[in-house]
Amino acid sequence: MFHLYLIRYNCSKVFLSDIFPKIPSNIHLRYLSSSINPRTLSWEGSSHDILLKNLETFVKNHQVYEAWEAYTDFKKLHGLPDTRLLTKFITELSYSSEPKWLQRACDITLSLSKEKSNLLHIDHLHNLSLSLARAQMPIPASKILRTIIEKNIIPSNNLLGSITLHMVKKEIGTYLASNILIQICDHFLHLGSNKPIKPDIVIFNIVLDACSSYNLSFKAHQIIELMAQMGVIGDAYTIINISRIHVINGQRDELKKFKDCVDEVAGFLGHHYFQFYDSLMSLHFKFNDIDSASELILDMISRKKTHPYLTEKKPFVIPIGSQNLKMGLKLRVLPHLVDENLMKQERNEGLVMYRSGKFVISNNALGKLIVGYKRQGRVSELSDLLWRIQKENVLLKMKDLISNVVEACIHVGWLETAHDILDDIERKGNVICSNSYALLLKAYCESNKHREAEGLLKQIKKLGITVSDKSTRRVPQISETSFMDSHLFTTSRRSDLAKCIVQEIREGEKDCSIYNFNSSIYFFTKAKMIEDALKTYKSMQEKKVYPNVATYIYMVMGYSSLEMYREITILWGDIKRSCDDGNVTINRDLYEVLVLNFLKGGYFERVMEVIGCMKKHGMYLDKWLYRSKFLKLHKGLYRRMKLSDARSEAQGKRLGHVKAFRKWVGID
Repeated sequence: MFHLYLIRYNCSKVFLSDIFPKIPSNIHLRYLSSSINPRTLSWEGSSHDILLKNLETFVKNHQVYEAWEAYTDFKKLHGLPDTRLLTKFITELSYSSEPKWLQRACDITLSLSKEKSNLLHIDHLHNLSLSLARAQMPIPASKILRTIIEKNIIPSNNLLGSITLHMVKKEIGTYLASNILIQICDHFLHLGSNKPIKPDIVIFNIVLDACSSYNLSFKAHQIIELMAQMGVIGDAYTIINISRIHVINGQRDELKKFKDCVDEVAGFLGHHYFQFYDSLMSLHFKFNDIDSASELILDMISRKKTHPYLTEKKPFVIPIGSQNLKMGLKLRVLPHLVDENLMKQERNEGLVMYRSGKFVISNNALGKLIVGYKRQGRVSELSDLLWRIQKENVLLKMKDLISNVVEACIHVGWLETAHDILDDIERKGNVICSNSYALLLKAYCESNKHREAEGLLKQIKKLGITVSDKSTRRVPQISETSFMDSHLFTTSRRSDLAKCIVQEIREGEKDCSIYNFNSSIYFFTKAKMIEDALKTYKSMQEKKVYPNVATYIYMVMGYSSLEMYREITILWGDIKRSCDDGNVTINRDLYEVLVLNFLKGGYFERVMEVIGCMKKHGMYLDKWLYRSKFLKLHKGLYRRMKLSDARSEAQGKRLGHVKAFRKWVGID
C-alpha cells in the first residue's frame, strides 16, 4: 500500500501547497496516512508526476543528495524512471567527487546490467568506469569495465589507457588491471575475423611498470607472453620494465637475450638504458658471477655516445624460453623507440647510473665487486679491473678510483688487501697518491703490525713518497677482526664506499643455487620437457635447496601446458608443506594459478581449499575471473542436480564442492 511518508523529502511549503492547499504547512504528512484513503484521492498518479519532476529538477540543479532521495522513493513506488532521466541521474552521480555517490552509481549500473542491460549506454559506462578509477576505486571501476567487455565491446586505447593509468596507482588496482588486460587479449585472440583494435604498447607498458613496482612479477610474465602472441611491438620502456621483472624472478638468461639490441642504441639512449644495465648487473651479482659483472662494467665504460645507424627500423626478435625452441614465442621490440612521457628516470641509486653522457657504477656496485673478489681470493684480478676502469677515465670522479678503494679497504680493516692492491698497481709502473700509503702506514702502526709497517715504510722511501710523522704514531692495539666495528671505523673518515663494503660483508655470501635450479626448470617447462623439469625439482629437494614461489609456478605452468592437472594436485601437497614449514612465502600469483588450473581440471575440492587459504591470508579474490573461467568450462555442470541424486559418495562430495563454488562466485 502507498504511504504518504514515502514522500518525506517533499515536505516544503511549495509541494505541500500543491498537494494540500487547505492544510497548514506545519502539519507533518505522516499524521494523515491513516485517515486518508490514497486510492480515493488518486495519490498514485499525482505522486508519480511530482516525484519524477522533483528527480529531474534535482538532477538538473546538481543536487545529488536530494536527487538520490527522490530516486529511492520513486523506485520504491513506481520502479525505475524512464531511460532518459535514469541515464542523466547515473551520469550526475558519476561526476561526483564523493566515493559514496560513485559507489551508488556503480551499484545501480550493475543491477541494471543484470535486469535491463538494454538501458545501459556504453558511453555512460565508459565515463563511470573512468570516474571510479580517478577516485581510486579500482574494484568497482573494474566491475564496470568488465560489464562493457562482456558486451563484446573493447574500449578505445585512449580510454582504456586512461582508466588503467588511474587503476595501477594501487596494488589491488594493478592486480585487477592486469587481469582485465589478460582478459582483453584473450578476447582478441579468440574472435577471429571480428577482432577489435588490440591494446597498444602504452597500455602494456603502464601495466608492466606497475607490476614491477608491486612485485607482481609472474602476472607481468604472463602479460609479456601475451604481447608476443598478440604481435604487439615493444619499445625502450618495455625493455626497461621487462628487465626489472626478470630481476625479481631471477631470470638472467632471459634478460641477456635483450643485450645485443640494447647495446646497439645504448650509446645514444644511455639516459634510458642505464636501467637495463643496472638490472643485468644485479642479476650477475644474484648469481655470484663477478666475472660477468666485471665484463659488463668494462663493456659499459668503453661505450661511446654515438647515434645508432638505423637504415631499416626492423624489430629485434627476442625468443621467450629457449633460444633453440622452434615453436616458442617471439617478442618483437624496437629499442630506439622512446616515449618521453612514460620513461622514468632512476627510482633510487642502484648499481649503474648515467651522468653527463657516461655510464657510472655506484659505490654499491663497487662494494659488491670488492667483496666478491676478496671472498674468492682474487685480489690481483680486482686490481687489474680497477686499473682498467681508471685507465678508461670515463667514470665521473673516478680518476682516483684505486686510491678510494684502497682507503675504503683500510677503513674496514682489510689492510693486507689494501697493501696487495698498492703492490699490484706499482708493478704496472704506476703509483697511487701518497695519501693512500700514508693512511695504510698509520693503520699498520695503530694495529701494532710493526713488521708490515716497516716493510711499507721501506717501500714508500724507495718510491720517493713523503709521509707525515703522524702516520707512524703508535696507538693501543686493535685487531683486524674487530677493526671494522671499532671507533676508527665509525669516524668521519669512513667513506661511502666503506659503508657499502661493510653492508655487503654483513649480508654474507648469497646462495645462488635456487636461481640456477629455477632457470633449468623454466627452460625445461617451456620446452615441454616435463620429465627433466621434475628431475631438477627432485634434485633440489635432495640437495636441501628449498623451492620458492618461482619454482612452483614454473612447475604448475609446465604441467598445465600438457594438461597434467592431476600432477598439479600432487604438487599442491608439496606447496602446503612448504608453507606450513615457512620455507615459501605466501603469494597471490601462485594461489591464483592453482585455482585456475584446478578449475580447468575439474578438481573443485582443491579449488575451494586454495580459496580458503587465500581468504585466511586476507587476499583479495577476483571472483569475476573465477566465475568466467567456470562458465567457460563447466557452465552446465550439476546445474539442476541435487545432492540426493548423487550416485556415489565421491560424486556427492564433488557435487557439494561445485555447488559451494557456484554459490561463492554468485552463479546460483
